[in-house]
Amino acid sequence: MNANSLSISQENPHSVTSSSRQINVQIAQEEVYSFFMEIVKKLSPDDVLREFKGLFIDGLDSEESDYIPGIYSIFLDDNEQELYNTLKRCCYIIVNNWKTNRKDKYIQELVNLFVNENLQIKDNNDPVVKICKTWLENFVNSKDYQELKLFAAKYDESSKGHWANRYSSYLLIDQSVNKNNPIEQQEAARKLSKQIKEKFKFELAMYIARSQSTVSSTARYKNPSVLGDQALRLIKAIVLKRGVFSHENIAHIFIKQTQNQTLEEFKINLEKYLFLSVGKESVEIWKQQFMEILSSWKKDYNQEVITKELFLRTCNRVIDCLTIENNKEPSPLFMLLISQGHALTLVIILLKIILICNNSRRHLETRIAHLIRFYENYPEDECKGVINFMEIFNITFAIYAENVEYNLIKMEEEQSSNPQLNLDGYRVFSQMKVDKPK
Repeated sequence: MNANSLSISQENPHSVTSSSRQINVQIAQEEVYSFFMEIVKKLSPDDVLREFKGLFIDGLDSEESDYIPGIYSIFLDDNEQELYNTLKRCCYIIVNNWKTNRKDKYIQELVNLFVNENLQIKDNNDPVVKICKTWLENFVNSKDYQELKLFAAKYDESSKGHWANRYSSYLLIDQSVNKNNPIEQQEAARKLSKQIKEKFKFELAMYIARSQSTVSSTARYKNPSVLGDQALRLIKAIVLKRGVFSHENIAHIFIKQTQNQTLEEFKINLEKYLFLSVGKESVEIWKQQFMEILSSWKKDYNQEVITKELFLRTCNRVIDCLTIENNKEPSPLFMLLISQGHALTLVIILLKIILICNNSRRHLETRIAHLIRFYENYPEDECKGVINFMEIFNITFAIYAENVEYNLIKMEEEQSSNPQLNLDGYRVFSQMKVDKPK
């Protein structure tokens, strides 16, 4: 089985006629997709790479050849976007299979196929060859190629390179919910994001256990956060909020008390709920701005009884005004809180939204991805506030993950009535949650 069995062979650019360009693009695409779906299951990764290269690259990477891969003849009528769509889906048909079957190392080889000096445009290239090379060059410089590279990156090396690499799980979530992406890309992104999150949760739990151990420091587990020893104190402060006044219990009470309320009543109570125990004078200006935005939203629906849909839309709207409103730039409220050093306050408020509306979690994670995409254009030194926010966000949501339970145990007798005064007297214990029999 080879690329020629697709009935799309290499052609001389001078022989590409208008009739050959009339091939039904959709039929040709489906034939290509079926071809890769079949061979990725049957052939070795090396053979699959050879077939992929033969279909999309062979000829273009030769210094002397005037031939182009025949598949380009289908798209030469100014149909560059359709070529991208075909190229992307073929890549993710392969990536999805290799991720599932733990053949990750070959994904890097797939990505590297597009990095070839001979693919660069040369003055003596035939005009048609130049068009094809330009399209490939545009693909390599596109967001699509950057997203593909996420699947080739090793999680263990995510802390190296650009600072945004540490938060790739959110960038992958953004891919997984984008309906414009091939279904294979959405599935692969969903799987890899979950894998990265699970690894972080495991490493965080192990770090907590080992960092509090009396065993020699050589046995200490790696801290998955860049916060250093401050991470442990942060974890203790978050976990300390348990019992009757835990975030979960207050969320349950809020849900019950706001049933059958009008939207206007709901917005008033939502503001009270989100800012409960956040009484610092330093956030008063921020709180006032938030109240003005929320109260003015959907005023025409103020007398409508809150429905599940309206509940979700309201929570999503709150997330937008706290993170990024137009998918382009951070919201004024986000920048204000981060610049004033209130990252933990912001994270807790976002957490409280998810505790009353778990269906908003994907929306929140995509907004986090958009924030990362915005700030990744800036050097790390200029993004310390945002990075601090991301680290606190990661830890907080790992602590409140569904399958891990954290508890704070007092190890020393404390004279003060306020246990927060001496967090060193407490230890954090984590364990997998077990579903209780019904």
